[in-house]
Amino acid sequence: MITLLQAAAGQQPSMWPTIIMMVALFAIVYFFMIRPQQQKQKQIQNFRNALTVGQDVVTIGGLHGTIRHIDEGKQTVTLRVANGVEVVFDKSAIVPNGVQAVQQ
Repeated sequence: MITLLQAAAGQQPSMWPTIIMMVALFAIVYFFMIRPQQQKQKQIQNFRNALTVGQDVVTIGGLHGTIRHIDEGKQTVTLRVANGVEVVFDKSAIVPNGVQAVQQ
């Protein structure tokens, strides 16, 4: 009986369950948090790259307007928000309707 207890006490527990748990936790975090966020950022970036003059858009502040000019060099967009009122925004301030802004 004593020899069985000594033999059991001398064995080290396996590290495999811990390693498997860590890999599973990382996979869960990646597929439920990181990957969807990357897809959303890619969708918004594609939307911003496809902006055209005359398109109705919304800014991250909720201002609705029509694109009057796009300056690719400065990465700015001029919006007409009312008759005779034009405002310049960074391209990063324009988001698709119904999509929340993503911090970059």
